[in-house]
This record gives sequence, structure tokens and C-alpha cells, in this order.
Amino acid sequence: MDSLITAAARALATGNPLSALNFIALRDDGPALALRGIAMAQLGDLDRAKALLRRAARAFGAREAMARARCVVAEAEIALASRDLAWPAKALDTARTTLELHGDRANAAHARYLEIRRLLLIGRLDEAERMLAKLDLTALPPALRAVHELAAAGIAMRRVRSKAAQTALDRAEESARGARIPALAAEVEQAFTVLHKPVARLIARGKDRPLLLEEVEALLSSKALVVDACRYVVRGGEKLISLATRPVLFALARTLAETWPEDVPREVLLARAFGAKFTDESHRARLRVEIGRLRRLLRAVARVSATKRGFALTPVRTRKVVVLARPVEEEHAAVLAFLADGELWSSSALALALGASQRTVQRALDELAASGKVQAFGRGRARRWVTPPMPGFATTLLLPAPLPGG
Repeated sequence: MDSLITAAARALATGNPLSALNFIALRDDGPALALRGIAMAQLGDLDRAKALLRRAARAFGAREAMARARCVVAEAEIALASRDLAWPAKALDTARTTLELHGDRANAAHARYLEIRRLLLIGRLDEAERMLAKLDLTALPPALRAVHELAAAGIAMRRVRSKAAQTALDRAEESARGARIPALAAEVEQAFTVLHKPVARLIARGKDRPLLLEEVEALLSSKALVVDACRYVVRGGEKLISLATRPVLFALARTLAETWPEDVPREVLLARAFGAKFTDESHRARLRVEIGRLRRLLRAVARVSATKRGFALTPVRTRKVVVLARPVEEEHAAVLAFLADGELWSSSALALALGASQRTVQRALDELAASGKVQAFGRGRARRWVTPPMPGFATTLLLPAPLPGG
């Protein structure tokens, strides 16, 4: 490798793309094209970066398998940054295997971390955690150790483990200082900011207040009866009752919990559960049926009893009933949660991350755009969606992941 390529590579490793381009801007050989692609990616021109990396892969040819594999890894990182979640994961896995066979452990580990970050983004925490546990940090440079700890912190936050997340971020900060890469240090700082923002709201006895991640963790480990509107479950100690597929029953449970220890009038329950503005005997009969179903499901943690004007909730083994709610509650909140990371998302990537059809996501985006909550850039398949982060709130609990015990 010649001196200009070496100098450009060193500049990129420290997050200085402009200096790198000064060395190789006029060259069209494989190594220069690859480094130019990485430089353009660091500068934010992802489309140009992708084109340069593909040209580099062709320039290297079949005999330079390791160099081609590095191009594939770089392109996969660009795909992740541009939220192209449908990018072929098999190509990345093949490139990682090639790098391992050629002894390039650092770039092979980097490929693995890209895969872990993708799994984390779409909520497949178990797979991401297993993959992360298999990686050996001892032989990795500081930058990759920081990436490792960022991934560990992300998993911990999604699993509502505040102490583990804090510890991982402390280690990430230390490694980022050793790497001396400003962009990496900024990413760690942003993760700290998210950790110390409210992630949910507590509703109890008619009052509402924001909760930090550590407070949510403490609440879920307490003896309180928690009606969790982030995951649509009712939690009583070690007992977990999922109502994710029973929206009417969950609406009844939440309404009863929000009003506890008072009872709830039948008219209020009908409006919250069925959206009924005018009620007749058929509505009241249906309410009795649904209350009976809720009573049977919750019998291990609470009783639902009739009163003169409606129904009341009484916990079995505790004297505290609370509702854990999303920081912002509105239609299409899950779509907004993904867009709140400030990145550009395609509707297909959102559909993959949410586990929904692309048409459903597109309708949600159109409605949000009509109300001015999201913006679109580009046309056709190049169209991307974005929204500014919600001020003062993190979106950890809005994203798809099981809570402890789920």
C-alpha cells in the first residue's frame, strides 16, 4: 500500500474525511475509490459513498477477496445509516467469513457489530444479545470496544436495565476517549442523553408524571399492580398477564387502574372501551360480558367488582395500582418513535422494523405528514421520511422489545 493510501486511511480512522480526500481525491484505483467512498459516507453523502464503494469492489477484482469484503462491510454500514434494513444480510455474513479467513479480525468484528445493530433496531434483542456475548473484546481496538459497549447499552435500555446501561456507557466513553474519534464520542454522549431522559409516564390517582428509565425499572420490580400501556400487559409481582391481542379488555383495565381506588361509571367504560357516545341495553350487556372476561383473566392479581354506578378494581396482594404509559400517546406513536432518531427512513424499512405491511405504514405516514408531524424527501423508491426528536423524551419504551418477565 502506498504512502498516500496509508495517510488517507489514517485520516479516516480518526474521523477526518476532508484530509483523507486531499490525499486521494483524483485517484480511481480500487483502494482510493474505497477510501473515497468511506470519506463521502463520513461527510453524509451516502448515495455517492455507495456508488464509490461498488466501483471499488469492481476495481479490486476476484483475486482481492479481502478488499472486496471490506467494501461490502462499508456498504452495509451505509445501508444501516440510511435505514435500508432490507439490505441483504447474507452478503454481510459472507464478507465477514472472508475477513475472518484472511485474519482481518477487526473488520470481521465490525461486520458482526453491524449485524447486531440491525437486530437491535428491529427489536430482535435475544439474537443481538447472543451474538454480542460471543465477541471477544481483548483483541479489538478502542473504537470497536466503544461500539461493543454502545450495543450492550442499547440492549440494556430496551430491556429496562438502567444500571447495566449506565455501566456499558461508562465503558464506551472510556474507549471512545482512547479512539479519539469525535463522531464516536458524540454518539456516546447522545446515548447518555437518551439514558437520562424520561421514557414513560406514571399515572396514579388521577395524577401524571414522567419517569426515567431507572424509575421504570424500580416500578416494574416493585409490588405494585402495574397496567403497562407500553406493552399492553398487567403486571402483579411475578405474574404477567398479556392483553396485547385484547384491546377492549386492556382499555377497561387501564380505565379502572387510572381511576383507582374510585369506581368508574359504566358510561365512561363504554366510551373508553367501545367508543360509544350513546348507549343502550345491548352496549351494557356487552360491557358485562367483557368485564366478566377481564375478571377471569385478572383473578390472580386483582378483583373487578360491580358498584352502584359502575365497576371498581381492587388489587389482591398490594395497595398500589398505577398505569405505565408512553411518553407521548397518539395514533401512529410507534411510527413516530422510529422516526424520532433523526435518521431518514423509507416506508419499507419502517414496515420491517414494525412488523407491519408497507401499505399500513404508508397510510400512517400520509396521515402524519398531513398533520405536519413528519416530512418526506425524494420521490418513488428514493423517498425518505424524518421528524425531529420529541423534545425532552426518549423513545426507548416505544420500540418493539419485551419488558422484563415478558
